[in-house]
Amino acid sequence: MLYELRTYFCMPGRLPDLNKRFETITLNIWKKHGIVPVAFWTNVIGDSNATLIYVLQWDSLADRERKWNAFAVDPEWLTARAETEKNGPLISHFSNAIMAPTSYSPMK
Repeated sequence: MLYELRTYFCMPGRLPDLNKRFETITLNIWKKHGIVPVAFWTNVIGDSNATLIYVLQWDSLADRERKWNAFAVDPEWLTARAETEKNGPLISHFSNAIMAPTSYSPMK
């Protein structure tokens, strides 16, 4: 099992819009493609209160590539993304890391 840690750095004032898009649009499209979210967080205390951090679960790198690439070109996603960004982008940039659990990790 692999886990992908993604951090989205939002444009000023756009975190509520990004959260709404995930809750009402993105998660449904991910489900269609078999993308498994593990958890989502926002910062209460930290560097920025305008970030969304989340983890996705993958069976393998090939699993990630197949599912993420299908999602990225899904017409429903492309239309929804364009509509939710008609007033400008929701994020300025993002980071991601794909991680494997250690032998002693409670989460495998």
